[in-house]
Amino acid sequence: MRVCFVSRRFFPAISGMSIYAINLLRQLERAGHDVTMISQYYGDPDKRRVYGGGPPPDVPGVKVIGLEALGEQDGGEFERDVQTMIDTIAAEHAEKPFDILHAQYGYPTGWATVLASQQLGVPCVVSIQGGDGHWVGSCCSTHCIAMERVLDNAGALLIGGQSFAREVHERLGTPMERFTIVPGAVDTERFTPVEPRKSGEPVRMFYHGRVDRRKGVLDMLHALPKVEGDWRCTVSGIGPDTDAAQALAKDLGLTDRVTFSGYAEYADVPELYRAHDLFVSPTYAEGFSNTILEAMASRHAILSCNSVGVVDCLRDGENGLLIEAGDIEAQVEALTRLVTDDALRERLAENALEECRRVYSWDAVGRQIMDIYADLSGGAPASGVDPHIPIAECRFRAEPHLL
Repeated sequence: MRVCFVSRRFFPAISGMSIYAINLLRQLERAGHDVTMISQYYGDPDKRRVYGGGPPPDVPGVKVIGLEALGEQDGGEFERDVQTMIDTIAAEHAEKPFDILHAQYGYPTGWATVLASQQLGVPCVVSIQGGDGHWVGSCCSTHCIAMERVLDNAGALLIGGQSFAREVHERLGTPMERFTIVPGAVDTERFTPVEPRKSGEPVRMFYHGRVDRRKGVLDMLHALPKVEGDWRCTVSGIGPDTDAAQALAKDLGLTDRVTFSGYAEYADVPELYRAHDLFVSPTYAEGFSNTILEAMASRHAILSCNSVGVVDCLRDGENGLLIEAGDIEAQVEALTRLVTDDALRERLAENALEECRRVYSWDAVGRQIMDIYADLSGGAPASGVDPHIPIAECRFRAEPHLL
């Protein structure tokens, strides 16, 4: 089968979408599919400070086409980039026809792919994976209309869990039966259990991912001064709140116990997990958290929140501890328990590891996605979709990297 995968973000940009994409591409290539990936990227050095950026690297066995998001970088003109994606998909299709188009993220990539599906007569799949379900469409009428048309007209809608599907249903009205639940997954051959902490050493906490207040990193820093016991913490990653997080850590007197390790190459991330014991993800919302799955595979005890996209894989007191997002005092109490109670930490870590190996393997998830492709192949493309949407003011035109 010939597959066109259209990615919103890919390496060297660091995000859950990059990790999801590389693992899916590897599964498709191993299964013998002919895969082309078209990926957006930032070339502007200032814009690259949030996620990283630059042209996507080669992927063995996959044709990789990088499209610099020129419109997005130039005042948030997403519409120009949508047309570029459509034209690129069409050019590749003319050279050798695709059987399936698969977009990662509802807008702008999903919108471009639905329009390409209609234009070329090829069925399409759209994965809803994060902000496209949480806030894209609540920002302005332009993006609301685009998201509604994507959700109504894609041949299949993949989403990570029931809690996220319910949020999109409640916010944009998409019928629940439109969604196919495809959970996140992790490469359990790369992410392996941490070496046990030696007696007398500090408990090693780990925050990894986008350094963004929406991920709860500032809440964690506010909680840490009150956490009891012997601990150290690493904040790994870059993001829109990197400077704010570093300044806050200094103001709170945490510089001797909190280390900011910065950008991490994906190849180096498993070793970072193995150097820690306890994963902290006090996030406000997720699509399906890749970092939580990586922590589970690394046999970490996990603290997170009763948030969309988290409650689908973590259960309080069973394979993690869950608090309400933004509740600093509850976070202090939970982190203190995890630092000071070795038996609790070990039990949660072991339960998380067992469940991850049983449920969240890429072999199982890759097969599920390929079965969806097979069901759609040769079927109806998107049709009757009006490509014209009035342009409205939107807060994301000033900060398009946050869309």
